[in-house]
Amino acid sequence: MKTNFTDAQLADSDTRESNTILRTCVHCGFCTATCPTFVLLGDELDSPRGRIYLIKEMLEQNAPATADVVKHVDRCLSCLSCMTTCPSGVNYMHLVDHARRHIEETYTRPWPERVLRRVLSFVLPYPRRFRVALFGARLARPFARLIPGASMLAARMRAMLSLAPARVPPASPLAGARVHVAEGARRGRVALLAGCAQQVLAPSINEATIRLLTRMGIEVVVAESAGCCGALDHHMGHHDPAMRLAGANIEAWSREIAGAGLDAIVVNTSGCGTTVKDYGFMFRETPLAAKAAEVSALAADITEVLVRFGYAPTREVPGLTLAYHAACSLQHGQKVTAEPKTLLRRAGFTVKEPVEGHLCCGSAGTYNLMQPVIAGQLKARKLENIARLRVDAIAAGNIGCLTQLAGGVPTIHTVELLDWMAGGPKPAGLGGAPLVPDASDAAQSSATRV
Repeated sequence: MKTNFTDAQLADSDTRESNTILRTCVHCGFCTATCPTFVLLGDELDSPRGRIYLIKEMLEQNAPATADVVKHVDRCLSCLSCMTTCPSGVNYMHLVDHARRHIEETYTRPWPERVLRRVLSFVLPYPRRFRVALFGARLARPFARLIPGASMLAARMRAMLSLAPARVPPASPLAGARVHVAEGARRGRVALLAGCAQQVLAPSINEATIRLLTRMGIEVVVAESAGCCGALDHHMGHHDPAMRLAGANIEAWSREIAGAGLDAIVVNTSGCGTTVKDYGFMFRETPLAAKAAEVSALAADITEVLVRFGYAPTREVPGLTLAYHAACSLQHGQKVTAEPKTLLRRAGFTVKEPVEGHLCCGSAGTYNLMQPVIAGQLKARKLENIARLRVDAIAAGNIGCLTQLAGGVPTIHTVELLDWMAGGPKPAGLGGAPLVPDASDAAQSSATRV
C-alpha cells in the first residue's frame, strides 16, 4: 500500500511504525473472511482492510478523528484473527493501537461515554476498587432488565449489570503470600502475574496455578509492586496510564531477574499475556527498553510453561468431554494453539473444538461492555457452535472468555482442570463433591512463605 507521510511525520516513532505496517498491506482482503465484525455486519469498513484505509487517511492527514472513523475502529475487537490470516504479515495490532491513541488524543466523545471509559479505567485495573464495584453491581443486577431505552448508554448499563457475578468470591488466602516454595527439589523459579480483574472474579485460577507449579518443583513469586498489565487502558487508547502500569511490572520483575533470577514470567490470562509479550515494542524508545525486552522474552502462557517442565497427571481418566475454546489473545495474539489441547488430552479429557473456532466470543477486554449488541451476537454464535458438541464443560485460558460464555455449560480455566488431574481439588464449577485428594496433596500449599 502506498503511503504519503511527510518527513516530519515520520520523525515520530509510532507514525514511522504505522507507515511500515501500512506499506506491508497488499489489499488482498483475506482478512475479511475471518473478521468477526465483517462476518456479522458485512460492511467493508468493519473489516481490517476497511479500517486500515480509514486509519491510513486519518494518520496521513494528521487530522482529528471523525465520528465515522471512531465508530468503525471502536467496533474492532482486537481479536487479531486478521493477523493469523494475513499472508503478508501485516501487524494490525500495532496499527490499531496507534489509531486508538490518536482517537483518544484528538476526538471528544459524548460525555456519557467519556465518563464510562474513565470509570472503567479507574476501577478495573485495581482489585480492591473492582471488588467494591462488584458488590454494588450485585445489588443492582436484578434490575438490569428494567433499564429503559434502546440507546447505546442503556445497552451498556444493562450489559455491565448482567455481566456482574451473582456472587463475588472471597479474596484468596494466597493473595498476601509473595513467595510460594517449590515442593521437593527446586526445578525452576517463575514470577506469576497475579493480574487485576481475574483475582477478584476467579481467585481459584491463581490458586490452581500456584498449587500445580509448586507441586512440579517450581518456586512461584508474586513480585512486589506488580499489578495490572495495562491492557485495559492500552486498548482504550489511554496511553499514559497503560505505560505506568506496564512500567511498574517491568521494574518489579526486573528486580526479581537481577535477584534470585527467573526462568519465566507466567501469565494465566491470555489477554494479559499478549500485552506483556509486547512490552518490548511498547517501551522500545524509552529508558526501560532493555528491561522491557527481557521481560517480554521471559513471558509465557501457563500452558507453555507446563509443557516445558513436563506436566504429568496423577489421577485416573475423568471421563469428561470438553469443548476447548481458543481465546483470541492466545491463538491469534500469542500463536499458542497446540499446548492447551495437548495438555488437556494428556490429563485424560476428551477434547472437542467447535466450528468457527477462530471467531471471537465477544468478550475482548471491555468490548462486551462498550459494544454489547455485537458482543451478544458473537456470544450467541459461539454458544450455538459449542452446544452442537454435547460436552460436559468449556475449557479456556482467559477470564474474559470464561465470564462471557458463563451461564449454561460450566466454564473452567484450563489450569484448574490440569491442577485437578495432577492432585488438586476438583474445580468448583464442575459441581458435585470434590475427589479425595492424592497422597501428593498432603504437603501442598504448606510450604508457602511470606
